[in-house]
Amino acid sequence: MTANQKLYEGKAKIIYTTDDPEILLADFKDDATAFNAQKRGTIQGKGSINCTISSKLFQQLAIHGIKNHFLNSPAPNQMLVRAVKIVPLEVVVRNIAAGSLCQQTGLQLGTILENPLVEFYYKDDNLGDPLLTRDRLRLLKLATEEQVESIINLALQINNFLQDFWKKCGITLVDFKLEFGVDSQQQLLLADEISPDTCRLWDMAESDPNQRVMDKDRFRRDLGNVENAYQAVLQRVLEVLES
Repeated sequence: MTANQKLYEGKAKIIYTTDDPEILLADFKDDATAFNAQKRGTIQGKGSINCTISSKLFQQLAIHGIKNHFLNSPAPNQMLVRAVKIVPLEVVVRNIAAGSLCQQTGLQLGTILENPLVEFYYKDDNLGDPLLTRDRLRLLKLATEEQVESIINLALQINNFLQDFWKKCGITLVDFKLEFGVDSQQQLLLADEISPDTCRLWDMAESDPNQRVMDKDRFRRDLGNVENAYQAVLQRVLEVLES
């Protein structure tokens, strides 16, 4: 494998090879997409902000026993990560009803869920990332039964940590998306990123349903001040970690 070869380009990141086949370089982009890439745009500085937030959160999660692919961040918009084979599932953890959960169930926006909801979506743009039942997941052989159980347990652990962390930032964690991968040792690792792109975050000091939004919903719903919201999230993360 040659170093600095583009291995993959997704909506938010470009993945490059390095001198070590076990290590990859993730380059975070300022590109923004929504509705399965039907809406496209640019959020100035998003790559660096998301990379920095993700790097800090991955480090904190590792301290709390959650193994992940993060190694270090050589530049504000770059992350060196362990090479993993991504499990083709988007794992969504929901604490409060929002987004597609409201659209598909009729639950009112902001309804607090009695228990966190863990959902699996098939990571396939051509199919529109459909919601999967456990039986469909089994049918498609997207993950082993053991991996599915491990992912659910890890997702709930991560949720406990993130809810507490974001609360310290004065932010409510509504829901978020996770991805997992398997490394060369067949170890299941948390991968991808944790950022305002992948989390639905509400400012605890704001009651207005539009003003409180601090995540990619500002872009999705044309609420404006997207860059400011992302910057505010980064600032609060750094303040909590430095306090």
